[in-house]
Amino acid sequence: MTKSKQSPSRRSYKLVASEAAIIGYVAYFAALSLKWLDIIELANTSVTFANVMVFTISVVIINLSVGLYEAKLREPFRGIIRRIFVSAILSFFVVAMFSGVLFTEFSPHPLYAPTAVPLIILSLVIFRYHIHTTDTFYSKPRIIVLGVGVRASVIEKRMRRDVDRANFDLIGFVPMPGDDNENGIKNETLLHIDVNEELQRFLADNEVAEIVIASDQRRGTLPVSTLFDARLKGITVTDLLDFMERETGQIAVDLMYPSWVIYSNGFQSQNYFRQLADFWINITLALIILSVTWPIMLITAICIYVDDGYRTKTSVLYKQERIGKDGKSFNILKFRSMRPDAEKDGAKWASKNDSRVTAIGGFIRKYRVDELPQLFNVIRGEMSFIGPRPERPQFVEQLIKEVPYYAQRHNVKPGLAGWAQLNYPYGASVLDSLEKLKFDLYYVKHQSLLLDLLILVRTVEIVLFGKGR
Repeated sequence: MTKSKQSPSRRSYKLVASEAAIIGYVAYFAALSLKWLDIIELANTSVTFANVMVFTISVVIINLSVGLYEAKLREPFRGIIRRIFVSAILSFFVVAMFSGVLFTEFSPHPLYAPTAVPLIILSLVIFRYHIHTTDTFYSKPRIIVLGVGVRASVIEKRMRRDVDRANFDLIGFVPMPGDDNENGIKNETLLHIDVNEELQRFLADNEVAEIVIASDQRRGTLPVSTLFDARLKGITVTDLLDFMERETGQIAVDLMYPSWVIYSNGFQSQNYFRQLADFWINITLALIILSVTWPIMLITAICIYVDDGYRTKTSVLYKQERIGKDGKSFNILKFRSMRPDAEKDGAKWASKNDSRVTAIGGFIRKYRVDELPQLFNVIRGEMSFIGPRPERPQFVEQLIKEVPYYAQRHNVKPGLAGWAQLNYPYGASVLDSLEKLKFDLYYVKHQSLLLDLLILVRTVEIVLFGKGR
């Protein structure tokens, strides 16, 4: 069996075993290093072994939960680093809970965990970089696309760059009956093969791992028996919508159809206990952040007042009606970043270099300080930390008419930060709203505590490095 056909589960087992060995060695090396530097006395064998095992097991399990051992992980190397960072930090708290609270007899020196965690992160990043650049464990799956029409052209238009195709090897596109060739594929490799007679042999000869169904006309055109046989042989058969969702982290709204929504995974309704847990997590986190950021909020309010508040007699806070969960309206709170007469001619889309923004407003927008008052919206239960950004009623009414499935983003609470803001950070038109909706619906479909955590980590990075709007 060639490397490209190596079992995904076998590759995952090899990766788990390799990283478990690395984590265990590094965790033990951290204890030895502190001893060699005469910083601590080496603890007895049972204490060291217990903490090494807890670190190893917890990091591996959390790596598993964040998808780092997924055979078809579609994530750039930067995203893998983030997941490793999250996993190691969470493991730090697991070890602290294990040896500091549950089993105090296994408590290590206070410097042990802070030393082990950075070393584990560094070692895993180096190991993953080696894998990423050499394909030691994961060879790129070879795929073909059935279809060369309008639907198939979405891949050509939205995944033009090499980085967009870094996780797979696209062999080519197969023309299908009923395809709109005039408005379809323009600059891709076309595979002129008879799908009923030659496709099965082509799949075997070229070690194809996945078939993407992207034909414009499906009824009566797909080689069902060949696809059935391919599926039984372990070849993945994927709908275009699922493929784009997996590879781009968004849902192609303009290609959606009701049956796909009905039969697809995701869009799980939140049960009572999940909603209750989310409610208390959001409130607790909001209170913690509020207790830390109130000096920043006070300074910001004073700066806005000195800038133009005292002269115009306008409040430093800006209250605006927005649409929240289930289409209910609420008043969002923000620090005022625009001139008092910014909307004298009615509601307008904000633009990137908006002339209505004050000097102070530009700064607080860049670092998201203007959104700190929304902590009170979270405490009141009107918003969450993570979710689609709430829009104004005037725009929502327009967007529901012009953008398909736009109302479905209101199935969850709006948030201070969201998946769309990370992937499409600016929106000032109906077209932009359509693009952001693709990411919002991806979040609605896949919402989970893990996804929220990853969005939160990336948002903190944006805030710290001033990459905001």
